Amino acid sequence: MSVVQIFPRTEEPVVQALPVNPAAGPEASTASSEKHVEMPAAADPLPASEPYPLDRAFHAMLARFTGGISPLALSLAWLDWSAHLAAAPQRQMEISRNILRDAGRLAEAAAHAASPEQKPWSVIQPQGRDRRFSGPQWETAPFNLLGQGFLLTERWWHDATTGVRGVSHANEAIVEFSMRQMLDMLAPSNFAATNPKVLEKAFQSGGENFVFGWQNWCSDLMRLLTGSRLADDGQFIVGKTVAASPGKVVYRNELIELIQYSPATAQVRPEPILIVPAWIMKYYILDLSPQNSLVKYLTSQGFTVFAISWRNPDARDRNLAFDDYRRLGVMAALDVMGKIMPGRKTHALGYCLGGTLLSIAAAAMARDGDHRLGTVTLLAAQTDFTEAGELTLFINESQVAFLEDMMWQRGYLDTTQMAGAFQLLRSNELIWSRLSHDYLMGDGAPLNDLMAWNADATRLPYRMHSEYLRKLFLDNDLAEGRYHVGGRSVSLSDIHAPMFVVGTLADHVAPWRSVYKIHYQVDADVTFLLTSGGHNAGVVAPPDEPGHFYQVLTKAADAPYVGADEWLKLASRVEGSWWPEWAEWLAARSGAPCDPPQIGVGDAAELPDAPGDYVHT
Repeated sequence: MSVVQIFPRTEEPVVQALPVNPAAGPEASTASSEKHVEMPAAADPLPASEPYPLDRAFHAMLARFTGGISPLALSLAWLDWSAHLAAAPQRQMEISRNILRDAGRLAEAAAHAASPEQKPWSVIQPQGRDRRFSGPQWETAPFNLLGQGFLLTERWWHDATTGVRGVSHANEAIVEFSMRQMLDMLAPSNFAATNPKVLEKAFQSGGENFVFGWQNWCSDLMRLLTGSRLADDGQFIVGKTVAASPGKVVYRNELIELIQYSPATAQVRPEPILIVPAWIMKYYILDLSPQNSLVKYLTSQGFTVFAISWRNPDARDRNLAFDDYRRLGVMAALDVMGKIMPGRKTHALGYCLGGTLLSIAAAAMARDGDHRLGTVTLLAAQTDFTEAGELTLFINESQVAFLEDMMWQRGYLDTTQMAGAFQLLRSNELIWSRLSHDYLMGDGAPLNDLMAWNADATRLPYRMHSEYLRKLFLDNDLAEGRYHVGGRSVSLSDIHAPMFVVGTLADHVAPWRSVYKIHYQVDADVTFLLTSGGHNAGVVAPPDEPGHFYQVLTKAADAPYVGADEWLKLASRVEGSWWPEWAEWLAARSGAPCDPPQIGVGDAAELPDAPGDYVHT
């Protein structure tokens, strides 16, 4: 116990905070003419002022030059690694020995490069998912030697930045990740003079590829400066070619529009499906083109489908709380569905962040004796964030505080920060491969509906995103029983409704092993399905599209726990889309088909047809 007595200051300096309501600011003034519905006060309103406004304004200004990444967080991580490596002479000797050994092997390969017996990748080979050096052009000297030299450098730095005794795991991951990003920029495939495919294309086309590449670069630059979306020549238009499933908005509040889709069969299952999408992107990822629409597939299977369409927040929504999305989203939708289809249980589906929100809502409902959910389906949704993949590299106290200061000035997290973070997770595929393909080869990538949806980004309100990062990512309150709803804690173990949980094999946003942790969090029958593909492409897997496969296994509530690696060995592989598997699972837990319900209730006739108005904001 401290023996020093702290006396309060007689006069505290008064610091004038920047206005909380940014309506008077320049950003809000541009949108002041737009119709805006005032949000209801949150259960726990924020204070009228924030501490240290000058510090926060400085950090917000700095964030414009760093892309929203805290320079202090990076500096501390590199200091931790370099200091411990400097105090590890044996580790330094080992790294130096590996460098000399690999350099000798590369020199020997270079000396015999012209020999017909010399194999192209005799020193090191690219990993299976690394397509930067694919093709026969990379098997000839000197390009093969350049590729091998670069891959050796990558391996050297990976060995140097990992396994240094005493470095914290979080800092080690940051150093390894940031070094990998720097090396990815310097890959020989990113430069015309060292990329044999580009040189071959230039000789064949007489340099025409560089002209087309310059045009592609100028087009992308103008789109970036003007903030316009991808040019699709009218191919993907919301409400016409995407998000085109027939239906009607049956309810609207300040945050959501609830869409009820028209039945596609003479009779339907009595229990409706509620889709809770993430609000990081627009809802219609599950209603893309007709051939890729999960909504259309479900209605064709005889289900009544409702979907939440979130309104895109702006600076005036800065105080929207995470729980507002539960109250005005999930709970409000269930209330309306209960009026349209009274006495029916609901099959609720949550995707990504929407799945995390749905799990919280389901736990709170179970705690309060609300049994309106018949089943719960989670798609690539995390409920435990201790192993949330490389996204956690951006989530530490320094980084969260930096992001909060950046959002505090604007009132929201801009789309560019989110898109940049997600692209960094797969920089080889989403950034540098495009540089080579679009700008050096001059080949514009054809646009598809998933790319068009991905470009239709949204904003995240300041308070909600801060609570999400701190309570879920940083403190992991939900998994550890500290998360509160309505002033009382909630526990996922209160969920007893059958669950269908989908993870995707190549997910960089919600790694499937992190999603798998739901097994020891809930007290329910859990059917876990692991499908091929990534966070988006793995979920959008229509049955008519070839190349999909999945593994599935059900664990009863009272069955012993099976670890993720054991599960991989036990679950048999099935070729094809996971959609029919889920539809059969739902049908087995639904009643006999009956006549379709009415569309909407009350004054729903005054609301627009699907996809509604909020999707266009």
